[in-house]
Amino acid sequence: MSRNFEGRVAIVTGAGNGLGRAYALELARRGAKIVVNDLGGGRDGSGTSAAAQAVVDEIVAAGGEAIANSSSVTDEQAMVAMAEEAKAKWGRIDILINNAGILRDKSFSKMSIDDFRLVVDVHLMGSAICTKAVWEVMKEQGYGRILMTTSATGLYGNFGQTNYGAAKLGLVGFMNSLGIEGAKNDIRVNTIAPAAATRMTEDIMPEDILAQMDPSTVVPAALYLVGDDAPSRTILSAGAGGYQRAYVTLTRGIRVDPADATLERIAADIDAINDRKNELLPDNAFVQSALGLGQI
Repeated sequence: MSRNFEGRVAIVTGAGNGLGRAYALELARRGAKIVVNDLGGGRDGSGTSAAAQAVVDEIVAAGGEAIANSSSVTDEQAMVAMAEEAKAKWGRIDILINNAGILRDKSFSKMSIDDFRLVVDVHLMGSAICTKAVWEVMKEQGYGRILMTTSATGLYGNFGQTNYGAAKLGLVGFMNSLGIEGAKNDIRVNTIAPAAATRMTEDIMPEDILAQMDPSTVVPAALYLVGDDAPSRTILSAGAGGYQRAYVTLTRGIRVDPADATLERIAADIDAINDRKNELLPDNAFVQSALGLGQI
């Protein structure tokens, strides 16, 4: 597998600090030209453009090429302009890492719909907007690598993060369908589930845990997922030196005659339905129907 990103052009959102900064610096060190996007410095999205420019200055000082962008990923016109600037400057766009995010953590009882919507807008819609901005460029050049960012909350749940969890699992669905659409143009779409000490986790996790979770431990998995030989439609979990793959699976369950499909039958056979022996890893939406019809 090629570990050289020489000549590649990468857009990294939320790259002013934490994970995004770590991704941008390592990609630049390996030869990529970088668009460093970051709206602000706080986990709520507040701040100034200084964070993005500071990362650009760091890259340039080390001999790399980079430009800063301080627009919101929720601004469709601004993201189109960002992509156009990268294309005009460097002739192509090879990599998009959708990393920008915010938190509005509260129990669902105390959470406003505005806060729910805002988190979904930044994480899910922001990723869709940025991806749309680069999609046609990648199709035309016959190459693209797109990385979504999910989380353990999206995959498994966490108290006080219903908005964040909904957005993060939504990105897995986005990846799965987008990866199918992009395959014929060698656009590979993957997802990282990071566990790292960042501005979004700095006051959520205990200090002794944060000390072990430097963002640099996530970078190798992220770069693997945007490399020339990357897989597609893969979820890797990474952090604190641990690396795992997460799957969405389907048990083989049971088949019953439609006339016998009753609540009582489901309740009686729930153990068989839950049995994970020989479970399937569907590669498209039709596997569920085929299994139900007894075709597989």
